[in-house]
Amino acid sequence: RSNQDTTIPGFIRIVERVRVEDTNFDPGYEPDWAVISTVKRDQVREHPPWSFSLPLSELYSLRRSRFSLGRNFLVFTSRGGHPLPPLHFHRGGTRELLRAMQRYIILAPSPVDGRLFLAYPHDSGALSQSFDELHLFDDGSSDLVSRFIQDPYATTFGGFSKVTNFFRGALRPPDSPFHPRGPQDHHGPPTADDEPGFELITCGVELGPKPDVTRGQPLDKWEEFLDPEGRVKDPQQIKELVFRGGITPSLRKDVWKFLLGFYPWNSTVKEREDILRMKTDEYFRMKVQWKSVSEEQEMRNSLLRGYRSLIERDVSRTDRHNTFFSGNDNPGLTLLNDVLMTYCMFNFDLGYVQGMSDLLAPLLFVTQNEVESFWCLTGFMEMVHQNFEESQEAMKQQLLQLSLLMKALDPELLDYLDTQDSGSLCFCFRWLLIWFKREFSFEDILSLWEVLWTRLPCENFHLLMAASILESQRGEFIGSDHDFNTILKHINELTMKLDLQTVLRGAEANYLQLACCKELPVKVQEVIGLYVPPSPDDETSPESESHETQQLLSQSQAGWVHGLTLLTPNPDSVVSMMQQES
Repeated sequence: RSNQDTTIPGFIRIVERVRVEDTNFDPGYEPDWAVISTVKRDQVREHPPWSFSLPLSELYSLRRSRFSLGRNFLVFTSRGGHPLPPLHFHRGGTRELLRAMQRYIILAPSPVDGRLFLAYPHDSGALSQSFDELHLFDDGSSDLVSRFIQDPYATTFGGFSKVTNFFRGALRPPDSPFHPRGPQDHHGPPTADDEPGFELITCGVELGPKPDVTRGQPLDKWEEFLDPEGRVKDPQQIKELVFRGGITPSLRKDVWKFLLGFYPWNSTVKEREDILRMKTDEYFRMKVQWKSVSEEQEMRNSLLRGYRSLIERDVSRTDRHNTFFSGNDNPGLTLLNDVLMTYCMFNFDLGYVQGMSDLLAPLLFVTQNEVESFWCLTGFMEMVHQNFEESQEAMKQQLLQLSLLMKALDPELLDYLDTQDSGSLCFCFRWLLIWFKREFSFEDILSLWEVLWTRLPCENFHLLMAASILESQRGEFIGSDHDFNTILKHINELTMKLDLQTVLRGAEANYLQLACCKELPVKVQEVIGLYVPPSPDDETSPESESHETQQLLSQSQAGWVHGLTLLTPNPDSVVSMMQQES
């Protein structure tokens, strides 16, 4: 096929010239990549066909490129300016290769091209010069999360090159426990424009097996948990029972008001009556505000007019399969519209954003009450309002946190998604935005949300759920020829096909597996709520510095794992490609 590219399978190795042993790059499957040849196969030289060898000291750069085939490639360029044949990694493995190479050389991202990495020798002078040239330490105005969404590969590799295991002590971000702030920091919190830093999660962290998790029975008693005056005697016990098994449908209307902050846990029956009276008056005062706006006034209020139009459009298509909202002239639709319009009066800054109707519908269905559903919505929005902000920074941050979790839980799957332009996990956006509302049945959502409202075992349990779903699909992805579009299509087709209890068990198992890891990276600890910042005395103590030094030395001596064993770094190391024998 002379008009089409041909692929030649092979393997790549890093070899020490001064030693008999060599280091094979082997992520566990063959062939991992292929050389892409634009020459017909009958023109290939016989001895040895398409093999190459290059001393790492002669490597000038490597570039991650994308050809017309829509696939991603690595292209090595020598210091003489000659590019080697492009390498296509069919099923991942690029990160392992880069990490293996970084034991011998430094790979630093170009300041003008995020897909280009420049090679430097392991020499302190060259390292200092490369940092000066690349401005790694004065990039204070960069937006890491934004760049991650726009180009996950360049941003991720850029973060990795800034904070590698080998140079972690020198390049640790300022808010790291082993990098105390200097006097010029004024001990203040980081600003929004500061780059938050990126911690490399190495494949050397052993998580251990996933524990077996069982779910419990729904909470089916309520009165026995109240004292004589109506106070909840042990709120934590209630939350644990709800997290373990949910709530019996007949009790949801009562318990949800506590989970969503409508009633304080320590309120008495009399106090709750007063709260309901006060909240009812407040709700209708806000409702009158938009109800009393005349058509002439609204013509001069584009913001209110826009909210009304968007709400009417969304209400007409929200959960219409449910009898509470089905049919025309349904009073449930009127209540849905009125509560959302009143919320615009309650929160002028946020107003109404598409997706909020999905959050309100189950609340209105369970409470069957306009006022109670409104105040439950305000409590729910306290948890997720950042998802609907125009900047979308919270959504980007959650996607980044999900990527961190996946890197720890299933690095092979994340690496595969990376190679298919899906490493940013943007196809999970809808999951996180409205807490899986479109992925499960209406009844399942009632059970899921009450579990998430407990905020147990951590506030980001919904991210662990997303990771559990992705892990359940690894058999579909790994080894397949899916590209970005087919991955997105497959994820969207999971709607209504997921088993909620299986996903919940998987999410809790993920949490327990991570929590039991003694060497869990700090960034992952922060995501699942386990990180406790050390005291200032601990940060600057000689013992902490000694511990960090020993940790670096032990990691350096252990070398990189995940199917790769490296020899002592040597400037004469070479990277070579050998065509796989047929």
